[in-house]
Amino acid sequence: MIKIINLSKSFGNQLLFDNVNVSINSRERVGLVGRNGHGKTTLFRIIIGEEQADSGEISIPRNYRVGYVTQQLLFAEETVLAEACRGLPEHLHGETWMAEKILSGLGFSKQDMLRKTSEFSGGYQVRLGLARVLVSEPDLLLLDEPTNYLDIVSIRWLEKFLRQWKSELIVITHDRTFMDSVTTHTMGIHRKRVRKIEGNTDKYYEQILKEEEIYENTRINDEKKRKETELFITRFRAKARLAGMVQSRIKALEKQDKLDRMEKIKTLDFSFSYMPFPAKTLMRVEGLSFSYGSADLIGNFSITVGREDRICVIGKNGKGKTTLLRLLAGELAPRAGTITMHGDAAVGHFAQTNTLRLVPLNTVEEEIMASGCDRQRSRDIAGAMMFEGDMALKRIEVLSGGEKSRVLLGKILAQKSNILLLDEPTNHLDMESSDALLAAIDDFEGAAIIVTHNEMFLHTLANRFIVFQGGEVSVFDGPYQAFLDKIGWDDEREPGPQDGTASGRDVVTRKDQRKMRADILSRKSKTITPLKVKIEKLEAEIDQKEKRLSGLNNEIIAASGAGDGAKISRLSKEIHAARSEVDVLFDEFEALITELELKTREYDRELESLAGSSGGDALCD
Repeated sequence: MIKIINLSKSFGNQLLFDNVNVSINSRERVGLVGRNGHGKTTLFRIIIGEEQADSGEISIPRNYRVGYVTQQLLFAEETVLAEACRGLPEHLHGETWMAEKILSGLGFSKQDMLRKTSEFSGGYQVRLGLARVLVSEPDLLLLDEPTNYLDIVSIRWLEKFLRQWKSELIVITHDRTFMDSVTTHTMGIHRKRVRKIEGNTDKYYEQILKEEEIYENTRINDEKKRKETELFITRFRAKARLAGMVQSRIKALEKQDKLDRMEKIKTLDFSFSYMPFPAKTLMRVEGLSFSYGSADLIGNFSITVGREDRICVIGKNGKGKTTLLRLLAGELAPRAGTITMHGDAAVGHFAQTNTLRLVPLNTVEEEIMASGCDRQRSRDIAGAMMFEGDMALKRIEVLSGGEKSRVLLGKILAQKSNILLLDEPTNHLDMESSDALLAAIDDFEGAAIIVTHNEMFLHTLANRFIVFQGGEVSVFDGPYQAFLDKIGWDDEREPGPQDGTASGRDVVTRKDQRKMRADILSRKSKTITPLKVKIEKLEAEIDQKEKRLSGLNNEIIAASGAGDGAKISRLSKEIHAARSEVDVLFDEFEALITELELKTREYDRELESLAGSSGGDALCD
């Protein structure tokens, strides 16, 4: 475990967090939340020693290894597999199957593993850096937006992998579904403080909301009482017969702490402007085909888009999702087929690459005005995109990548549209902003076609899907869960002899291993659950006995003060008996805890042995 003690950090006049005290305990998997710019990545950099705190310390046990994917990716080996194997711990050197398993899960084919690292794009180089850290099996794994460069299949694989992570984990991600699926605790940076709770993000935000509501109600009541007291003092200060009461209230007022009004936290405010559309159909795509050179990305694809459709485009990276959106937006010409847009259709297109089209010397205000709105409307949208006041006068050339993405979103808000084409719109947004965007799309009266890997969007928003899988593009009508149940992802299916990747005998072996794993987990549950129930009952009983003991101690103190010898004698006997009962319960409690730990280790060893015998297949079940 690690301990963060009295930690404070600021940049210039901006205080990120102050007097932080929190521990990451054994086997805790923690989701770190907070708005962009509030210090999440800075906290990671302090933990790994790349940044210095203003005060406080982080206590890390000796020989405790921290794994972190750095922004500067430097590769020492020539091939992908060799580079990933660099991360293997000393006792696992030569176990290349572990590296192969993780590389495969992150989207590298067998052929990719033998290619040079320099041949891959930046996104795949980040994946390789992640693979190298995962195989190293650190005591604490720090992941900062690990899903940004992964496709949906790799994200789902990583979810399963991290749910079995046996050491500590802290993950930053805007993808709420991903975070909640892999974490046991949620830790947040909020109002320059850090707190950690057991449970998911919903529980964390509910608690924050409840506490702030209580604080605000208390502040209002205190303010009301303060004004009443001040009024009393003002009215009766000159009356001699009430001087004592006035002085009493003056002293009480001086001692009373004044609660400050909570600072309003800035958040993105999405509201797409709708262009009224009378017809039912916005767009028809018929027989669409497109290729880059000899690579066919889209072949004979057709779809009709209705005015209220919510369509998500899903599939692995590099298969043509972004290309399809560019075709629909008219930025690319198809090799064959037609895209027919209704004459009254108005398109709002967001793409990460479109940041290159922003004019570097324009201000934020001017860039938004270029979408066809006046200065006041531009200022209002700039404020909604968190460019308030003079921030709206910053030039595009000095903005970060995330800020430029917010300008692009602002340009879409400035124009009226009835069909939105959005390519990975959440990539530079924090969790709260992603939630706000989802709500804005849901409220939009027109249609939306969205490329996203965020499964919260897929489950909550979409009613249709354009699926890139198996070298084909198809349309699936229905919710995301229905897609998973009826079709699912190829990479998550059992391989068979026809795949050319395993013999029939191999498949039977894998199925047997899965049954064995299920049997171990079943026996573990049947053994562990009753022990946990007994432990919880004992804890409650011990707590009840100790409360009674505390009451007896108070009684004997009172009896002693009163000089009641008979009562003191009786209470002494009761206290002795109560202490004996508590001691017996504690002995039973410690025995059960020891039994629980032993049984848990036994079943974990069985699972580890099964994983080793299967060449790692159980690793990502």
